[in-house]
Amino acid sequence: MNIDSALREEIQKATTVLFNQTIESFQVQPTNPEFEGSHTLVCFPLTRISRKGPEETARLVGDYLLANSRLVSSFNVVKGFLNLSIADRVWVEVLQGVVNDTRYGVSARSGKEVMVEYSSPNTNKPLHLGHLRNNFLGYAVAGIYEAVGYTVHKVQIINDRGIHICKSMAAWQLSGENETPESSGLKGDHLVGKYYVEFDKRYKAEMKQLVDQGMPEAEAEKQAPVMLHAVDLLRKWENKDADTVALWKKMNGWVYDGFAATYKRMGVDFEKLYYESATYLLGRDEVLKGVEQGIFFRKEDGSVWVDLTADGLDQKVLLRADGTSVYMTQDIGTAILRFRDFPKIEGQVYTVGNEQEYHFKVLFLILKKLGYAWAEKCFHLSYGMVDLPTGKMKSREGTVVDADDLMAEMVAEAEKQTRELGKIEDASEEQVRELSEMIGLGALKYFLLKVDPKKRMLFDPNESIQLQGHTGPFIQYTHARIRALLRKAESMGLASAGWSGLETLDASEREVIALLTAYPQKLREAAAGYSPAVVANYVYELAKSYNQFYQTIPIFQETDGARRDFRLALSRAVADVIKKGMRVLGIAVPERM
Repeated sequence: MNIDSALREEIQKATTVLFNQTIESFQVQPTNPEFEGSHTLVCFPLTRISRKGPEETARLVGDYLLANSRLVSSFNVVKGFLNLSIADRVWVEVLQGVVNDTRYGVSARSGKEVMVEYSSPNTNKPLHLGHLRNNFLGYAVAGIYEAVGYTVHKVQIINDRGIHICKSMAAWQLSGENETPESSGLKGDHLVGKYYVEFDKRYKAEMKQLVDQGMPEAEAEKQAPVMLHAVDLLRKWENKDADTVALWKKMNGWVYDGFAATYKRMGVDFEKLYYESATYLLGRDEVLKGVEQGIFFRKEDGSVWVDLTADGLDQKVLLRADGTSVYMTQDIGTAILRFRDFPKIEGQVYTVGNEQEYHFKVLFLILKKLGYAWAEKCFHLSYGMVDLPTGKMKSREGTVVDADDLMAEMVAEAEKQTRELGKIEDASEEQVRELSEMIGLGALKYFLLKVDPKKRMLFDPNESIQLQGHTGPFIQYTHARIRALLRKAESMGLASAGWSGLETLDASEREVIALLTAYPQKLREAAAGYSPAVVANYVYELAKSYNQFYQTIPIFQETDGARRDFRLALSRAVADVIKKGMRVLGIAVPERM
C-alpha cells in the first residue's frame, strides 16, 4: 500500500462529499514533531471551496475521515493544519507491502536515458581531494537515476592535450633521467605529476634569472627556456610530429594506468571515455561554421569570438589567433559528439566544480545559438570546494591532497580502530582488510556526499570515521547490527507467528515504518535536485530511528510471538533499505562489523 496516495484519495472523497467539489491540488506534509500525527493537510487553500474558516474546514475534513476512512485513527487541528494519525493496522499493512516487494524503491525501466559526466581529469597530475568529491557525486547521481528508472550512461572527458600536458613532457625530457613507473616505483600518474611540479620549479627559477638580468617579467614568462621547450612540444604535437606524439602517448599511458587503479579503489566506473584530443577538432569545425553563419566573428588578429553581451554575459574567445583551440572549443565538440553517440538521452549532467559556473552558462548558450535544441537539456551539477582542517592530512606536492594518499590513510585508520574495538578476533587478515576498506572508503564517501553539493564543505577525516554521529560507519554499523540480530533469530529457529494481523504498535515502530515508506519519494527528490545528500541524510535518519527503536523495544525478550516476528520483519526491512540506499550512493555495508 502506498499510504500517501491512499490518503490523498480519501481527502479528495472528503472534499467532494463535504463541499461538492473535488480538489486536485492540495498539500499533505509530514506532521511537525511537536504535534501528534504523521501526515498534515494544509487547509488554508480549501477555504475557497468550503467557504468556512481554516480551522472549521480542518475539523470538518477530520471528522469525515475519522468516520469514513479506515486509514485515520485520530486527528487534531492546529490553526489551519489538520494533523492525521494513521491507524496501526494500516502501518502493519504498509510494512507487509515493503517486505513483500523485493524491488522496493527501485522503479521499473522508464525507457528514458540520461548521461552523467564526472571526474574529467588532466593527464598531467594524479587525482586529488576535489576529484574524490567529483567522482562520488557523479557516480551517486548516476546510481540515483538508475534507481528511478533511467538508463544511465556514465562518461568522462579526459583533458589529454594542451600546454599543461606538454609541461610534464618538457620537464621529463630535460631531466635526462628517462624514468618510468617501473624504474621509479611510482604510479604512472604520480610520476607524471612529479614532472609537472618539476616544470614549475624550473620555470620559476629561469624566470627569476631572466628578470635579474634585466628582462621585464612579462617577457621573462614567455622566454624562459623550459617554457619555450613546452611551447615547441605543443606546436610539434599539433603538427603530428612522430616523436612528440609517441612521447605524449607513452606518458599519457602511464597516467591512464594510474587513474585506473585509483578509480578501482574509489569504486567508480565509466561506460565511455571521451578525449579532448579527439573532440577539439569537431569543436573547431563547428566554430568555423558559426563564423560562416554570422553567429561568431573574427577579430583583426584572426581569433574567433562569440559576443554574448546581449545575453547579459561578455565576449568569449573560441579560437586563438594562431587557430588553436581553447577549452570551450573542446566542450562544444564533446557535447555534440555525445548526442550523436547517444541520441536518446534526455540530457547531459556535467559534474564540475562551481568555479566553472560561468563557463557552462556560456557553453550552453553557444550550443543553443548553434541551433542544438538539446542544449536546454544540459545541466551543470555545480559543487563547492572541499577544505581540510590544517595539518590533518599530508599532501604529496604541498598544495593539494592526493586522492590515493587520502584513501590509504582512511583505510589505515579504519583498520586501526577496528582492531582496537576487538571485535574481529575470529576474522582472517583478508577479512580484516576487506572490512577496513569498506569502512574507510564508506566513511570518506558518505562524509563527502551528505552535504548539499552546492555548499563548500569541511572534510574532517577524524570525525568522518567515528562509529557514532552523522557518519558512514554509524550507518554501516547499524546494518551489521541488524544482520547479526537476524542471524541470531535464524539460529534460534524462530518461525513466523502471523504478525500481519497486529492491531496496535509502539510509537517508535510507527516512526520507523513511516521512514521506510519515504524511500521511493526520497529517491525521486534526489534525482530532481541532482543531490545525493537527500538520500544520504535519509539513510542516516532511518538508521538513527531504528537505533532508538532497538534500544527501547524488546525483540527476543518479547513473549508475544506475533510482535517479536513483526519486529524482526521491521528490522530486516530497515537493513534492506539501508543497503539499497547506500548502494545507490556507491557505498558498501558489511554483514559483520
